[in-house]
Amino acid sequence: MAAPRFAGITRPGVDPFSAKHKPPLPPADYDRRTEQGLTIERNCVIPLRDGTEIFCDLYRPEGATRDLPVLLAWGPYGKHSHSNQVFWPRSGVNPDWLSTLTPFEGPDPVWWGGHGYGVAVVDPRGAWLSGGDFYHNGIQEAEDCADAIEWLGRLDWGNGRVGMTGVSYLAAIQYLVAPLKPEPLAALNPWEGFSDWYREFAYHGGIPETGFLPRASDNIIYSLGRTENTLENVRAHPLIDEFWQSKELDLEGITQPSYCVASWSDVGLHLRGTIEAWRRMGAAQKWLDVHGQKKWAHYYLQSSRDRQLAFFDHFLRDRPTAVTAWPPVRLEVRERHGVAVERAESEFPPARTTYCDLHLDAATMRLSENPPGAASLRQYAVEGSASFDLTFDVATEVTGHAALKLWVEADGSDDMDLFVALEKIDAAGEKVGFTFYAFYEYGPVALGWQRVSHRALDSERSTPERPVHLHTREDLLEPGQVVPVEIEFWPFSTRFEAGESLRLVVAGADIYRREEGAMLPFPMHEDTRNKGAHVFHTGGEHDSVLRLPIVPERTSEG
Repeated sequence: MAAPRFAGITRPGVDPFSAKHKPPLPPADYDRRTEQGLTIERNCVIPLRDGTEIFCDLYRPEGATRDLPVLLAWGPYGKHSHSNQVFWPRSGVNPDWLSTLTPFEGPDPVWWGGHGYGVAVVDPRGAWLSGGDFYHNGIQEAEDCADAIEWLGRLDWGNGRVGMTGVSYLAAIQYLVAPLKPEPLAALNPWEGFSDWYREFAYHGGIPETGFLPRASDNIIYSLGRTENTLENVRAHPLIDEFWQSKELDLEGITQPSYCVASWSDVGLHLRGTIEAWRRMGAAQKWLDVHGQKKWAHYYLQSSRDRQLAFFDHFLRDRPTAVTAWPPVRLEVRERHGVAVERAESEFPPARTTYCDLHLDAATMRLSENPPGAASLRQYAVEGSASFDLTFDVATEVTGHAALKLWVEADGSDDMDLFVALEKIDAAGEKVGFTFYAFYEYGPVALGWQRVSHRALDSERSTPERPVHLHTREDLLEPGQVVPVEIEFWPFSTRFEAGESLRLVVAGADIYRREEGAMLPFPMHEDTRNKGAHVFHTGGEHDSVLRLPIVPERTSEG
């Protein structure tokens, strides 16, 4: 099922040779050379079905002339832009891990060449010196990528099989092209890629994302043609409509073997969508790993590369590897930044999960398994926050999806933007930090967001622990009106010891903010509708509840 085409807002491309934050852009001439043990062919021309030509760099082991599987890295950041030149120090990536030929967020041709693989790095239609106009995902890019895969499958030195691997954009393109089923595409390895454009990339709970989105839009401006103006398209379409439908994915149509990797730390971008993509894929052979580390560093770890190699050797070379013994799911249960325990599961969430309803009490600012004895309310100015605590009597693991039902009232506005967090407080009363968004160590257990006027639920997709909102209309508030709103927390996994506490924070602005002066990618929401005060009602007919997924230890029966 292909998404519809949509003619969105475009802009003239910026001269590709003017990008000062990138390495110098080589000319478009074909070039063949031997370097670092590889035969390298730069600016190979791939013809697309409409006659447009795009450029590809090919890498293969020096002297190899036949039967090589090919790994495809497809992304808009420039095939000439290499990872050891652009990763930030706080990313955790050691430059010594990478050769100077590694594409940003993609496979290192030197490492993979040493294991008998070819690597193809492609500049999509309209990106850099490739012909045509750039379209940011959608059916046009899917068809272009499928054409490139068919072309790679016909290389005289290849074995006819193509795999895809990479982080972020290089992951999301895999969801897009796989349902078209280009014949050579034999295996997918999406390493953290969102799969819902509206809910994960652009509007969190209906609140516009203002930190990463403008940056991402600026990263796709370099073209000899025109490029989609992603930021202006997002601003022009605040509700889900035909624009967003043109970005939808046929995840159920993915039938290729798939090894998906997500991170608890990538809340606000890739976490939710990677797990959802794995869950909905139609592939009979699919695996999910969810770690809690910094995403780029984790992708290039030796242990991660070993797993990638086992996966691709099995499906691209018919070699017996450990992949046949892999559990369907591997999780890191986090305790704090850098401390976690890995565990195998048969599914996600684990089938033995039970759900605990914790009731908010505005009188005591506590969470309790029992409803409050009386109704009460709490009010704060929109620049403030409120928090509710629960101290665990026994060691407790909280893993999976959580949801918060709040009864709310806006004082001085017809809408509310709510920001919620779950935090871990140690026995001494100190907040425990977790790895957060590729660079930081002070993050939360989980985050959620919700614009109250977007509170209408999709009844077919929602569950009590995982509300899904329609985002097709706005229901503004009347003065004095009290309404229930359900807020999704992005999934998480955390262990609490006896004496440690869970803290629920509700606020009118981002609870976690980028460090002053740190111009690193970061999720932000600076365009809110908040003014006046927020009022929360608890108890009685306005019972506000946090629903938590509790995972007991396995019994001897399983």
